[in-house]
Amino acid sequence: MPDVIGILLFTVVIPLWIIFHYVTKWKQMKGITPEDEASLGDLRNAADRLEDRLRTMERIMDDEVPDWRSRHNDKF
Repeated sequence: MPDVIGILLFTVVIPLWIIFHYVTKWKQMKGITPEDEASLGDLRNAADRLEDRLRTMERIMDDEVPDWRSRHNDKF
C-alpha cells in the first residue's frame, strides 16, 4: 500500500502541484509594473534624443559633404 501512495504522489500529485503553482505565477505576472513603465519611458526618451542627434548630424554632413551618402552607401 505505501508503494501505491508513493507512485500516486510522484506521478499525479506533485506534477499537478507544480503546474498549478506556475500557472498562478504566470497569471500574477501578466501586467508590467510601474517601475517597468518608468524604465520604458526613460528608454523611449533616450531613443528620441539619439534620433534627434542623428538627424542633426546628417544635416551637418549634408551641408558640409553633399555626396557623403552616395559614397558610403556603395560600401554596404
